[in-house]
Amino acid sequence: MCLKLIYIAFFASILGCFAQNDSLHNPYFKSYDDKITVSIYYLDTSNSFQIASDGQEPKIYVNLIPNRREQIGFNLNYKIIDVSLGFAPKFLGGNKGDSHSKNFNFNTRFYYKKWMQSFTFINQKGFYISDNNINAQLPNMRTTKIGGSTSYIFNDKFSFKTLVSQNEWQTKSSGSFIPTFSFYYTNLDLNTPDSSPGDFYVFTLAPSYFYNFVISDRVLIGAGIALGAGLNDVDGDTSALYQADFNLKLAYNNDRFFAFASLNTVGFAQDEKVDPRLNDNIATLRFSVGYRFDPPKKVKEVYDKVNDKIGL
Repeated sequence: MCLKLIYIAFFASILGCFAQNDSLHNPYFKSYDDKITVSIYYLDTSNSFQIASDGQEPKIYVNLIPNRREQIGFNLNYKIIDVSLGFAPKFLGGNKGDSHSKNFNFNTRFYYKKWMQSFTFINQKGFYISDNNINAQLPNMRTTKIGGSTSYIFNDKFSFKTLVSQNEWQTKSSGSFIPTFSFYYTNLDLNTPDSSPGDFYVFTLAPSYFYNFVISDRVLIGAGIALGAGLNDVDGDTSALYQADFNLKLAYNNDRFFAFASLNTVGFAQDEKVDPRLNDNIATLRFSVGYRFDPPKKVKEVYDKVNDKIGL
């Protein structure tokens, strides 16, 4: 395979470095921070856009979809270290376009008591237009998104980490109300002679509710939904914005082996009075299988020495 058809996505996610002090003793969930966790995964993730225009009949809806969406990869996790290495080969069905198409995603989360802070960086090059009448390539189109969200988890018995990682496992069913404030900046450039880059700022507040339903000691279903509103600024023009998020996870777990499938979507839609409208959607589908084991003595000694020096 030509190396130009492969890109490497590096995710460093510091999960639980500010975890609640009593997380190891909470009877509602179990921590695996003392284990090394390795897994392989399949990931379909992208930041797609929809341009909608009501200024004419029939209404026009054009979808801008990244060429590179699917990847396979490897994940290694130990305490605050969480590293993933992913490849997006063209033989996967969702990867279109030429070798210059790219999709790089970086995500991390920090916890402090009941607070959770996420950070997202997405850089994409190479899109295609998809609607009922048009299917054309935009090989030079590029988008860059930077932002994140701040959330407050009300219920001490609910494990949010069970939904987003395998370092923790909910042992008794529980849910929580979680209000979330989100901010994202997006730069979109079609890179065509008759266009210019656009800057988009999104500010939203979304009340949400998440619940982990424990079916048995080894199987659970986690789900969450958020509906919110805020403001959208497009090159200085401000309008109302609506947000809808959905999370679903089906997981199997024992102390050594685990497997899960998860779906996460974050959608932003401008007010219908705005013409034209640019709606924004971040979607992630993931399948993963993994294994946990005790760290080698030398690895634990080195980690503990570094941890003592830097105070994490």
